[in-house]
Amino acid sequence: MAPNARLDHRNPLVFDTHELGRRPGALQRLTREIDAPKDLGIQGVIGVPEGAPVELELRLESVMEGVLVTGTARARAEGECVRCLEPLGLDLEADFQEMFSYPDADDRGRPKAEPADDAEEDEDMLFIEDGLFDLEPVLRDAVVLALPMQPVCQEDCPGLCSQCGARLADDPDHHHDAVDIRWAALQGLAGSPEPGEKDEISGADAEAGVDEKQEK
Repeated sequence: MAPNARLDHRNPLVFDTHELGRRPGALQRLTREIDAPKDLGIQGVIGVPEGAPVELELRLESVMEGVLVTGTARARAEGECVRCLEPLGLDLEADFQEMFSYPDADDRGRPKAEPADDAEEDEDMLFIEDGLFDLEPVLRDAVVLALPMQPVCQEDCPGLCSQCGARLADDPDHHHDAVDIRWAALQGLAGSPEPGEKDEISGADAEAGVDEKQEK
């Protein structure tokens, strides 16, 4: 990632390292509660609702090339069970560690003599800009990794009935009578007379008609 430009110190996810200084080995511990930014989680699956409280515990360590940030984020995530589609919530704890580099130092912490030739490597790096760093991209990655890709309301959730969509956890005895499609066509013939029976019935009807005519 390219160096940040004009970071806003009023942003709750932007942190100031001026107090820490650039003396290697210096430490600073911070705690902060922020409102969750939009789309914090796995979109359409599970995530921390926008504006929900997120507790941050951070450890900032000054090293030669920048500031090593180690921390934990805690929040309440909400989503939907992938089996029964019922709403669910879970307590989230996401750990992370990231290096924020000084833009004027190389990998050994010495001032750069000239711009780096490897632009792709710089794109993967996070930088300190004017003594500030933005934790949001690190937080987003950590939260996504800590969340289940297929959340369930309980490990043994039976899901929904494939035929009618009923929630099976509400009715453990729920079932449908299985019908073998190979015999379905014959079920309609179950009450039909056999060919011989049909002839006998026709003959009986004919005799009844003759008797009626003779009586008349």
